[in-house]
This record gives sequence, structure tokens and C-alpha cells, in this order.
Amino acid sequence: MAVLIRTSDLPAERRLDAWRTVVCDTLGPLDFRIDPDAPLRGEIEAGQLGSVGVGRVRTSTPHSVHRTRGLIRRDGPELYRVVLAMAGSPRLTQDGRSAQLSRGEFAIYDFSRPYELAYDSAVQLAVFSLPRDLLTLPGGAVDALTAVPITAESGTAALAVPLLHRVTADIETYRPDSAARLSTVVTDLISTAVAERAEQVRSLSPDSRQRVLLLKVRAFIEQRLGQADLDPATIADAHHISVRYLHRLFESESTTVAAWIRQRRLERCRAELAAGGTRSVSEIASRWGLPDSAHFSRVFKRAYGMPPAEYRRASAVR
Repeated sequence: MAVLIRTSDLPAERRLDAWRTVVCDTLGPLDFRIDPDAPLRGEIEAGQLGSVGVGRVRTSTPHSVHRTRGLIRRDGPELYRVVLAMAGSPRLTQDGRSAQLSRGEFAIYDFSRPYELAYDSAVQLAVFSLPRDLLTLPGGAVDALTAVPITAESGTAALAVPLLHRVTADIETYRPDSAARLSTVVTDLISTAVAERAEQVRSLSPDSRQRVLLLKVRAFIEQRLGQADLDPATIADAHHISVRYLHRLFESESTTVAAWIRQRRLERCRAELAAGGTRSVSEIASRWGLPDSAHFSRVFKRAYGMPPAEYRRASAVR
């Protein structure tokens, strides 16, 4: 991300005006309110993930930002924003609701309507800006859920929150084509998490529902790679779909369910072999759902060009 402001880089007497400029002009238009005697400390960064704007705010100084009707009349981009509490407890207020977010919770708000985002203590936030037409949801569904906490305890939000954290940390490492694909994933997960909260999942586009279902299936597989008996029937049953439809999901990715499971198991084995450790090759293979040593050796060599024991030795001398 590009650093828009880091207060430690500025003389104390310039920090307030510089912060106000970044908040009100670059991220806004917004109104910025702070105790003029408060020592301002913090950092704001911004980047772009395809069509999704990504910002990160760290500050230890209590203050608030406001979107007023006057500012909306002056400039009213058609955006939704999502704020994710990475540390601290920011408070978001809109449409008569107020949400005090805890770490790992996020909430959506409409940038074209008045709101307040306040920090009473140190916080670290990620803020995602999404053009309204990217969220394939009826406006009324979103309007009913502005400033409502969405937790990562279950459902699609359990996938969305870790990904939002990861995207915020790694955004500068993505190539443009990867960033464009990730922006679709981020938008799908946010849309679906909001739709689940509003009980309007059927209002999502079929393509969006299919992409999110595939993400859920992959996460389910990832958590159960060590189960040697993991099979398509088990996976399909857990997601209330037919085995035939499960295979269709993976066909859209030009692979098969079995090939995906095998690939992920081999990747886990490869990583553990490269890391060293005291487990034997057969123990590692069995740990990741490949208990047949001879079969494991064959598929590993086919994937990585050498048997697993040789790969481990080669990794140790690098």
C-alpha cells in the first residue's frame, strides 16, 4: 500500500492539518473532529485491489470522521464501504443504528448517506470501498444492515474475515491479474455474508452463489485433508448438494474433486518435508491423508520431479 500519512514523519505542529487533509480530501469528502489538544499519532495507507479500494488506518488518538448531508450534496460517489476491526473497537453509526465493532467483526455502510465512524481509543482498521453495482444485492437488503456487526463465527463471514485480513496485509504483492480475480472473491464473500445476515441469499446472482459455494467446499476440504476417507459423497452431503453438482463446480475450474484433494495433500506434504522435522516420510504422508507409502512416493515424484525422501534431503542443503 502507499503510505498517505505517517505522523511520525512530520513535525508535531503539522500533523493535525496533514491528517485532516488526507481524511477529508483523499478519503472523503468527510468531516474530521478531534480534541485540538490531543497529540495525533497514526498512519493511513491506501491501495487498489482490482475495482475494490483498500485502506488501512492505525491510530492511537481518539477522534471521529463524519459524512454529512452537506458533503454528500457536494460529492456523492455511489459506494458501499466495509470497515473491518483488526484491533480496537471502532464505532460505526448510520441509519439510526450504532455498532461497536470488536476485533474480527466488520460492518457495511453507504457512503452516499450520513454516517459517523469514531475511535475512542487505539484502533487498527481495514476499509474496503466497493462500487454499489458490485454488490449483487437489492438496495433494501443493504439498507437494513448498515452499521450492523457481522461476525466471523459462522457462515460465509467465517471465510470473509480471514481473507480480508490477508488481502490487507499482502495487497502490494499481487499481480494485476491476481488482484482482479481476488477483487471478485472479496466482493462475492462480502455480498454473501451480508445476504446471509439479511436472509436474502437467493437474491444473489447464480454465478456469485456458485463461486462462494466453491470457496466453502475448498475450505471444507482444507480442514479435512488428513482424513484418508474424505470423498466426494462426504463433501457433497456436508454442503447439501448432489455429487454430480459438486463435480460440476470443479469442472468450472478445469479440475476434478479428486485432483484438487490430491494436489492440496501433496502441497501440505511438500511443505512439511521442506521444513525438516523428525517425522518420517511415511508419517508425514499418512498425516495428510496418504497412508499408502508406495502410492505417495509415485504421485509425489510425478508432481515434484523427485521422490519425497530425496526432496527432503535437497531442501535441507539449500
